[in-house]
Amino acid sequence: MAGGSFVSSENGRQYESKITMYVLVTCFVAAMGGLLFGYDLGITGGVTSMETFLIKFFPSVYRQMKDESNHESQYCKFNNQLLTLFTSSLYLAALVASFFASTTTRMMGRKTSMFAGGLFFLLGALINGFAVNIQMLIIGRLFLGFGVGYCNQSVPVYLSEMAPTSIRGALNIGFQMMITIGILVANLINYGTAKLESGWRISLGVGAVPAFMLCVGSLFLGDTPNSLIERGKTEAAKKMLQKIRGMDNVDEEFQALVDATEAAKDVEHPWKNITQPKYRPQLTFCSLIPFFQQFTGINVIMFYAPVLFKTLGFGNDTSLMSSVITGGVNVVATFVSIFSVDKFGRRILFLEGGIQMLICQLAVGIMIALKFGVSGEGHFSSGEATTLLFFICAYVAAYAWSWGPLGWLVPSEICSLEVRSAGQGTNVAVNMLFTFIIAQVFLPMLCHLKFGLFFFFAGFVLIMTIFVALFLPETRNVRIEEMNKVWKSHWFWSKFIPNDAVTEAHPRMTTA
Repeated sequence: MAGGSFVSSENGRQYESKITMYVLVTCFVAAMGGLLFGYDLGITGGVTSMETFLIKFFPSVYRQMKDESNHESQYCKFNNQLLTLFTSSLYLAALVASFFASTTTRMMGRKTSMFAGGLFFLLGALINGFAVNIQMLIIGRLFLGFGVGYCNQSVPVYLSEMAPTSIRGALNIGFQMMITIGILVANLINYGTAKLESGWRISLGVGAVPAFMLCVGSLFLGDTPNSLIERGKTEAAKKMLQKIRGMDNVDEEFQALVDATEAAKDVEHPWKNITQPKYRPQLTFCSLIPFFQQFTGINVIMFYAPVLFKTLGFGNDTSLMSSVITGGVNVVATFVSIFSVDKFGRRILFLEGGIQMLICQLAVGIMIALKFGVSGEGHFSSGEATTLLFFICAYVAAYAWSWGPLGWLVPSEICSLEVRSAGQGTNVAVNMLFTFIIAQVFLPMLCHLKFGLFFFFAGFVLIMTIFVALFLPETRNVRIEEMNKVWKSHWFWSKFIPNDAVTEAHPRMTTA
């Protein structure tokens, strides 16, 4: 079953294709890898604010939270390194896993890597759900981390390679959409289990459900034409290309993929080669986009939303419901990106989102400064809390249609095949490294920087918005195999791209 046909045209080449039901379903199943990441992002903050969980595993934090005689600053009530290690250990494991996942994705295929990610996450969720001590919790988090590392490495690449060029952005953002749905589902489960004696077990254990769905679903997926050609299965690759394009005449596009793969075979060490000057823009964006993505401060909200809201004087139920509200905003706003990224492009979403996030962070920082000051003693009225929640929701919405989805889309589409696994591996590794750092240092930073923490992240948002305005070219409707022409035409990156790099990946097509 197929939708209307379209013609993708870049640099004088046209490849006709249809939007097939097969490719939509395939990309939907693959995007479920984002559910794992999103569910963990959403579930952790709620669980770490549950009193029964704190009593069992972090009694010192619970005593500190309840001790009214301590007069501890509101900013510091949850400052505990072991508690933050529970959150951040997953991302350290994902960092390590990303390097193994890069090799697996290249040598065994994208779908194998997705299956491995689902299996790791399934084991981790079960271990956490049945945990009886802190050691089991940490071991479970490490397995979860390997699952996230494998999925975040393989899924964006899979989506970019399967999707027709004209809707590549929308289908790739399906990964981010699944992340936001995972966060919302986690927030709802946390809200429903918060009053149960062992509600935290349900919250942690339910993560096995999306992991099992991904494991089963990946068994029925076909691998991408790029991956099949890369592993010498050219006949299967052509049949897959015909299937996902909805037509038999795919000879020209297939030849382009074969030529790109032949050029890529000459690259024996993609991790070494991506450091060459001609790949400078790819390495730069695969490193700085995930770095900036974490320093938007979004994971402060996603990891610790219930903790943060409780710190700011919201009640327990109110803090969890506020997390549900921000999670819902996250999902709805991601649809904005899906429907606009291929129509208006990547740059405009990056820039608008950055400006909106900057304004909201400054507003939140000022409100907290005026109410809590440096002492950390204060409380928001109902009206003030509603206003604060509005600005946080507006901030989450801006992230959800800009740096959230584009942080995965752009790195996955800018790398030519010979360095694609290394580029995506770099993207995931940097992302997980700074996710780990932010998760580990947020509560101490909140304790010491106080309201200044929001100004800290606002400064990074300003820097990264200027960076995009100056250095990121538009990649909308550009085939992955033709991306070097974009860099060659850019005012800054052109100095790094030799003239032959524009055509060398497609030697048989230079006379077209």
